This record gives sequence, structure tokens and C-alpha cells, in this order.
Amino acid sequence: MTIDLKEGAPAQAQPLDLSWLDLENTWGVRAKPGRRGLTLEEIEIGPNAPAPTTDNQSARTRGALRRSAAPRVGHPYTAKSEVWAANAAMLYEEAVQRQWSSATDIPWETLQPLPDDMERAMCQLCTFLTEIEFIAGDVPGMWLPEVNSEYHEIKLFLLTQIMDEARHLDVFRKRAFANGGGLLSGGPGLGLRAILESTNYSEMSALMHVLAEGFIQSVFRMGEYIAQNEAEKRIFRLCAQDESRHVAYGVMHLKYLGENEPERREEVHYYLDRAEGVFSFDDSPAAADLSEALAILMAGGLSNLDRGIPMAMAVRRKQVNEYMHRLDVAGFGDRRDRMHPLLKAFLDPPRN
Repeated sequence: MTIDLKEGAPAQAQPLDLSWLDLENTWGVRAKPGRRGLTLEEIEIGPNAPAPTTDNQSARTRGALRRSAAPRVGHPYTAKSEVWAANAAMLYEEAVQRQWSSATDIPWETLQPLPDDMERAMCQLCTFLTEIEFIAGDVPGMWLPEVNSEYHEIKLFLLTQIMDEARHLDVFRKRAFANGGGLLSGGPGLGLRAILESTNYSEMSALMHVLAEGFIQSVFRMGEYIAQNEAEKRIFRLCAQDESRHVAYGVMHLKYLGENEPERREEVHYYLDRAEGVFSFDDSPAAADLSEALAILMAGGLSNLDRGIPMAMAVRRKQVNEYMHRLDVAGFGDRRDRMHPLLKAFLDPPRN
């Protein structure tokens, strides 16, 4: 048989190579749906089961046979401990089942005109949240090519986080404009820059998932209290649901890293030493904007600001103590003794 590549230039067809038909690497390994359907957990069998580490630098996925001529495509993170978290597959499955739309799942019709001070305070909070959710979506995308293709659970989870954060920045931007207020004062972005400048995956995860997103999760959780209508309640409730997954991944990754590479514990403390100073919300104007907005919302108006400021400080205390709890779960309870002074001042005494 001949194939005409161009006029007057017949060529011999390449001989067929059907050797792939004889491969038995995973043949007969049958995955069966479980109680929650055919999840990632159900296909973790045979060669598809997680490997402790890998030298794979190609695009080969876990379970496929190695091709000797396959080119390298990067994926420098070959050690499992550098990216792994035991809950990643479960968090991915939860994420894809609990997606929501800011356009149709928020009862925007429940918005009613608010007093100017309350509307401005909510718009200032939404401006802050829109900014940080932009970065929370950008950062996982920066690290996706670095994660080895053998650890597809981590890649899949990060992809759901990008979608979550896109929805968050979308919904808070919509809330800012939906009631006639709009965006107000932007922040200096120092904490966001610290996350962007992370030089390795675990530094990024500790700063973003455990520290920064944990602080934001505390804000989302009090959304029921500061919300003025059903639309805002739904926004904060759904965002808190998403954020919980991101935080849970970060905690379990930090735990896995500390247990499997204990020599890196001091390295993690070094990252947190630097980041806590940036995230301590000292007396910068941006920190004041956010704290004052929260105080106005919690107190029910500018006229009650004296009552609202202690309430905003109570939120800060909650943020710091929840952060310390996450570190305890991750096996870094010794962080309590070296936490940044501006954060440590809010810590409750340790439980016996």
C-alpha cells in the first residue's frame, strides 16, 4: 500500500505496531463503584495505587507503562511528601459534587437598600475578599505544572480550588455592585505577595492553605452574623464550605510532610516566622480599613463603633486560636512558643 504525501511522491506506509494490544499491566483490574459512586478511592487498586515516590519526569500517568523514549516535561516534585495529603482524593470528590453558581444559587432578590455606612462597610469587606481570592486562584495554577503527574489526586484537587476561588472573587465582586455601592479601598497586598513569592510547594501551602485561607475561613464562618439579608448569608455559607476544603488539604499536607520528612520541620517554622509578621495586621491603613468595616457590620452601624471594635477583636482572637488548632492537628503544636508576638497576644491558654 502507498500513501501520497504530495503529488508524484508515493511513500511506503509505516508497518503497524499493535504490541499495545498485548499489554497486561492493568488488564483485568476492575474498579467497582462504592457507596459514593466510582470515586478516586475505588480506582486506587493494582498499579493505580499510590506509589511512595517516583522518578517519573514524563507525562506518563500513574499505572501506565513507562515508554523509554518519552521526553521529560518537568514535574520536578517527585517525592510524595512534597505535595501529598491523605484527604486530597476525598476533597476532590466533595468539591466536584458541591459546585454552585453565583448567578443562580444566590437569592439576589433579597438584597434591600442599606444605610450608607453599612453598605460601605460591606463593600469594603467585599473589595478585600475579591482581591485575596484572585491570588488564591492564581497561586495553585502556578504550581500545577510542578506537581508530578503520578500524583493526580493533588492536581485534581488544586484544579477544584482554582474553580472555587474564581467563584469567590466573582460572588464578592457581584455583591459589591449589586446594591449600589461598588469597590472601595484596595489593600497593599503584602500578605498576597508573600504567598506569590514562595519558593517551594510546601512553603506555598503552609502560607496559603494553613495561614491565610484559615484566617479567611474564620471571616466566612461569622458571615451569618454580619450578613444583612439572605443573599449575604448564602454567600458566606457557601464560601465557608469551599474554604474548609482548602484549609483541610493544607493541614493534612503539613502533617504528612512533618511525619515523613521531620528534618524539614524547622524549615516550615522559618516560613511561618516570616509570614506571621506580614499577616499580623499591625497598624497599617489597610488593616484598619478591614477591622473598621468588620466593626461597623458587627455593631450594626457607625454609631455603635465603640461596641463593634471589641467584637472585631474577638474575631481576631478566633482567627489566631483556630490557626493554632490547625497547627496542633498538623503536628506543629510547638509553634505556640514562637508565634509572632502580635498574633500570640490573642492566643488562649493551652488546654490541659
